[in-house]
Amino acid sequence: MSAWLPTAPCTPQLCAPRSDGLRRGPFAASARLLAGVAAVFLGILLVPLVALFDAGLRDRLTRGWTRTVIRLFGLRIRVQGAGPDLSAGAPGGVLVVANHISWLDIPLIATLYPGRVLAKSDIRRWPVLGAVAELGGTLFVERERLRALPGTVRDIRGALRAGSRVIVFPEGSTWCGRDQGRFTNAVFQAALDAGAPVRPVRIGYRPLGPAAFVGDDPLAVSLWRTVVAGGLTAEIEVLPLIPAGSHPDRRSLARAAQGAVADATHTAVASDSANRPAPSVHQCANSIPAPASSERTVV
Repeated sequence: MSAWLPTAPCTPQLCAPRSDGLRRGPFAASARLLAGVAAVFLGILLVPLVALFDAGLRDRLTRGWTRTVIRLFGLRIRVQGAGPDLSAGAPGGVLVVANHISWLDIPLIATLYPGRVLAKSDIRRWPVLGAVAELGGTLFVERERLRALPGTVRDIRGALRAGSRVIVFPEGSTWCGRDQGRFTNAVFQAALDAGAPVRPVRIGYRPLGPAAFVGDDPLAVSLWRTVVAGGLTAEIEVLPLIPAGSHPDRRSLARAAQGAVADATHTAVASDSANRPAPSVHQCANSIPAPASSERTVV
């Protein structure tokens, strides 16, 4: 593990406790889990076929599939944000950046903005799934090799210039949703080079906690905690587009996107806290670096 990689202080014990609200019984939760996993694998198997369709049909099918997956796992979906037609997504050639909480973030973003996701290079080596990810247009970053970063920026720039949406989680690590990490600057250089606008998006889950996939949380445990917790709502808040050329350098562009998401996150957390007691431990919302073992990066 390289020392420069981003980490978060969130841990499953502090930040992802069992929900005090509605809970599903083991049979209902098991049915949700089986249905959700089956939908995920069915979509993966159909990727080679869907890749043959035109972009418009591909996007519609992807939105329908990801929305179905989230609902099968037992979450409602709520969309916020101004725009003439949010369901139609954004035009091509847009860098979509969001905070990172859960493995659910990727399908949640895709319900509005199907596109090419930036993922860690380990996924490329996974049996079957790696090949499917490549076929689906996934872009890969070698997180532990700084010298490989310019190549990743070139790949993102090329995708943006070709008119693709590129989805990135610039924090580099998942947080519990009560606060967020710093957005890394490199991916914003690709948007500057390509003359592409940036679309900040806030992701959230209510109640906070059960959907978070943080620290050394095993995926199986996170899946079960999600399907057991009843009454979960997945939120996606579309924030104002940052036009191409509105910022002179990648640092100021990254700060603008991070600030937009942070402001929306703090507003949502304040609203959530007003309706239910906040957890007694809140270390996940401080800036103390966590040990390397606490990092959990989904992409």
